[in-house]
Amino acid sequence: MILPIVAYGDPVLRKVSKDMDSDYPDLENLISNMWETMYNAHGVGLAAPQVGLPIRMFLVDTTPFSDDEDLTDEEQKALNGFKKVFINAKIEQEEGEEWEFNEGCLSIPDIREDVKRKPEITITYLDENFKEHNEKYNGLLARVIQHEYDHIEGVLFTDKLSSLKKRLLKNRLDKISKGKINVDYKMRFPNIKKGR
Repeated sequence: MILPIVAYGDPVLRKVSKDMDSDYPDLENLISNMWETMYNAHGVGLAAPQVGLPIRMFLVDTTPFSDDEDLTDEEQKALNGFKKVFINAKIEQEEGEEWEFNEGCLSIPDIREDVKRKPEITITYLDENFKEHNEKYNGLLARVIQHEYDHIEGVLFTDKLSSLKKRLLKNRLDKISKGKINVDYKMRFPNIKKGR
């Protein structure tokens, strides 16, 4: 089932999400719905807060990035078929010299900006079977994970922009929160006027 994606301005996107345990109700169904929702919106990641749930879970499938001709064969191989569920994730370490990459977000449609992030991460998380993992990622894989991880920490990519950029985007962000935008996927807008 395709779930509505929560738009910029909704308080759930600003909450630090709560840990989950293995008896979370109907978890398998929720994960399945989140994959369907993400693919329907042509995303490469989706966090639970983006479907209105303040829980520490996100999904990532970087396969669409793997055919980028600017990437090395090794990078393409790492991205192709990388599909994971991250529960109760904790980034233990971020390393390296920050690099810029153009990011967007399903909760903030039609806005893309260059964001600086460190290129390497070490992350501990549980998979959908609540098996624990501690893994290192780098490059685009690390970036997608960092972006989704930010969601469970109540952080959006626009928070990482300069104050000038934020001021320039303010009107566009207000319009998104009011639903004054055309999107080709189901969304829930926090500040939409009733009866419009």
